[in-house]
Amino acid sequence: MTGLCGWIGTDIPQDNVAETLSRMRSSLPPYGDHWQGEQRSSWGLFTKSNTEGQVSISSSGVAAALSGSPQPPATDIESGSPATMILSAYQRWDAEYLKHIRGSFATAIIKTDQNTAFLAVDRMGIQPLCYSVTRDGGLVFASTVSAVAKHPAVTPEIDYQALYNYVYFHVIPSPKTIYRNIHKLEPGQCLLFRNGSIELNHYWQPEFLDHGGESFDHLKEELMDVLRASVKRNAANGMTGSFLSGGTDSSTVSGMLAEISDSPPPCYSIGFASEGYDEIAYARIAAKHFGNVINEYYVTPDDIVDAIPKIARAYDEPFGNSSAVPTYYCAQLARENGTRLLLAGDGGDELFAGNARYATQKIFDLYQQLPSVLRKGLIEPVFLNLPKPFQVRPLFKVKRYVEQAMAPMPDRMQTYNFLNRMLPSHIFCADFLDQIDIDHPGNELRETYQRAPSTSIINRMLYLDWKLTLADNDLRKVNRMCQLAGVDVSYPMIDDELVDFSTKVPPSLKLKNSKLRYFYKEAIKDFLPKEIITKSKHGFGLPFGLWLQTSKPLQELIYGNLTQLKHRKIIREDFIDQLIGTHLNDHAAYYGEMVWILSMLEQWLSEHGENP
Repeated sequence: MTGLCGWIGTDIPQDNVAETLSRMRSSLPPYGDHWQGEQRSSWGLFTKSNTEGQVSISSSGVAAALSGSPQPPATDIESGSPATMILSAYQRWDAEYLKHIRGSFATAIIKTDQNTAFLAVDRMGIQPLCYSVTRDGGLVFASTVSAVAKHPAVTPEIDYQALYNYVYFHVIPSPKTIYRNIHKLEPGQCLLFRNGSIELNHYWQPEFLDHGGESFDHLKEELMDVLRASVKRNAANGMTGSFLSGGTDSSTVSGMLAEISDSPPPCYSIGFASEGYDEIAYARIAAKHFGNVINEYYVTPDDIVDAIPKIARAYDEPFGNSSAVPTYYCAQLARENGTRLLLAGDGGDELFAGNARYATQKIFDLYQQLPSVLRKGLIEPVFLNLPKPFQVRPLFKVKRYVEQAMAPMPDRMQTYNFLNRMLPSHIFCADFLDQIDIDHPGNELRETYQRAPSTSIINRMLYLDWKLTLADNDLRKVNRMCQLAGVDVSYPMIDDELVDFSTKVPPSLKLKNSKLRYFYKEAIKDFLPKEIITKSKHGFGLPFGLWLQTSKPLQELIYGNLTQLKHRKIIREDFIDQLIGTHLNDHAAYYGEMVWILSMLEQWLSEHGENP
C-alpha cells in the first residue's frame, strides 16, 4: 500500500512545516517503510510506501509523486523509478500523459515556480486522492481525507449533507467527503490547480459497444487470454494469495493464480455459523478443483464486537458496509499466514452484468418501450385507479409493476432505498433536515448515469456501478481493511485491459433475457466447477441482524451507540426506539442493515472526536 500528501500555494511558517508534515503523515495508511519527499514553506510533496522511487523532482522545478503501481506507456519514455516515469510522461505530453498510463495509481505533479498542480486518479478509482482549496487560495491534497484535514490551512467542518448521503448510500460517495471543504476525485478524473482556482475533468470514458461486434467464439477466446494476463500482471512473485468466497469472480481469480504459480497458492475464505449465510462449501469446491491451499476462518458475534472500534478508527469517514468485518478477518488471516499480496475478485459483476438489479430494471424498461398512447391512454388509467374490490393479487402486481416502471432511470433503482420508503421527516430531526437537500443523492445518481457514453440501459447501469458500487464502496472497503491487516491488495477483474474488453461485449450478451452474466458464464464454464457456475450470488454478507437478537455483548455495543446517537440531534429519538424495538423484531435482516449503518455512524463520530 502507498499514500501521498502535499500542498502548494499556501504559506506555512517555516517552524511549522515539520509539524504539518508529521500530522499529515500520521494520517496516511499505516503501511509502508519508505518516506520520501521534499518541502518548503509554500509547497510540499511526499509519499509513504513499501517501495522506493515514488517521488521525483526535476531540475526545472517540476515534482511528481504517486501512489499505486502504474504501468509504463508503450512508447519510449525515461526509465527508472515509477515517479520518474510519471514525471517524464508529463513533461512530454502534459495532461495528455494520462492517456498513456494504465494501472492503479494516484498522481500529484506540481510546478513549484508557477503555483500550479495537476492531480489524477486511475480509471476505476482504485487509488484515492482527496483535496481542499484553502482559505488563502492554496491547494492541499492527500490519499486520505484525514490527512488533508490535518493541514493547518484546512478547517475541517462536518458536512450535514454528507451525513444524509451516508444514511442514503451507506457510504459517502465522491466527490463529497465527511467535511464540507474537502473533496474526493472521482474515478478517471483529473484536477488542474492554477493560482487559487481548480478545473475538473474526466480524462477517460469507456467506449461501450451497444450493438453488434465480434463473434461469441472470438470473444470467449479473447476473454480467457485477457483474464490470464490480468491475473499474471497483478500477481507478485511469491507470497501472493487470493480472497475466495466461492463466487464466480473470486473462483476465477484463484483458479488463474493457481495456473500461473509454481506451487499451490494460498486462498482465504470466511464462514458464518448461520444458515443461509455460510458459503464456505463453495470455496472448498473451487480450492479443490484448482489445487489452491485453502485457509478458513469462521466469524463470530464476538469478532464483530472486537472489530467495530478498529474498523471505525481505520476509515477516515463513516463507512457502513458490514462486509468490512469478514474482509478484515480474511485479510488478517492472510497476513498471519505470511501472505503479503491478496488478489481480490471485485468488479466482475459490474463489468459483465451479474447483479439481479440489472435484470429487474431491464424488465421494467420494457414498459417504457410500449407506445405512449397504449401506456397513457389505457394501461395507466386502468391499473393506477383500480377500485379496492379489484385489487386482488394478480391485478395488484400489475399495478405495482406499472407504478415502478413509470419512474425514470436511475431513480427507479432506488425504489427500495430505506429513505425512499419512509419520509425523511420520520427519520431525521427537523433542524438537521433544514440544513440539507434531500434531492442531492438522486441528483448525483442522475448526473453519473446520464454521463455514461451509451444508450443501453445495461451499460449505463454498469457505468453507474463502476463509481457507486466499486470505487465508492467495495474498493474502499477492501483497500482499507487490507491496510488495517497489513497486506497489499490488487484487483485483476478491473484491470484496464479487462475493462476495455468488457466494453466490446454487447449488452445483449452480458444479460441475455434474464440470465445474469450470460456471456461470462458461458465463456468460462469449462474452467470453473459446475457448482460455482450454477450457484446463486452471495458474497461475504454478514448475518448481523440475526446475531444482534442473541448476542448480549453485541447488543450492548450497538444499543449503546444508538443511545449516544440520539443526543447528536441527527436521527429522531422515536425512530431509533422504533428501529430497535418492533422493526428489528419483525424483520431482523432488513432493519438490521439500518441499525448497522447508524451504529457505525456513531462509532465513527466517537472514535474521531467529532461532534456535529
